[in-house]
Amino acid sequence: MNALGLDVGLKRIGVALCINESIVMPLEAVLRKNRKQAASELKALLKEHEISKLIVGLPKGGSSEEEMSKRIRHFISLLDFEKELVFVDESFTSKEASKLQRANSRKKDGKLDSLAAFLMLKDYFGII
Repeated sequence: MNALGLDVGLKRIGVALCINESIVMPLEAVLRKNRKQAASELKALLKEHEISKLIVGLPKGGSSEEEMSKRIRHFISLLDFEKELVFVDESFTSKEASKLQRANSRKKDGKLDSLAAFLMLKDYFGII
């Protein structure tokens, strides 16, 4: 069973892959130009990796929680994913990821976002 973890943002979508609930690795982030392009790239990943479970982070707490949750759920609906879909609390994954990433790497290339998705999957599957 392969799972894909997504840390959905307005500009970048962090992506991580879990193989057989035991191996987790960050993938290249999807840089969003528009919803259609981002959804198309993610659909291709879902197919390529034969994903049977999609795990999506939702922000908990904060003033924009409801708005971001609504946006993320709408975006995920564009994927037409008909297998298991799980929403998890992504609180602090980006902060945790930034601690792991080198301090001198401040690029907005999506690596931090995919590292956050990686941490989210590790936590979900209880992988050390």
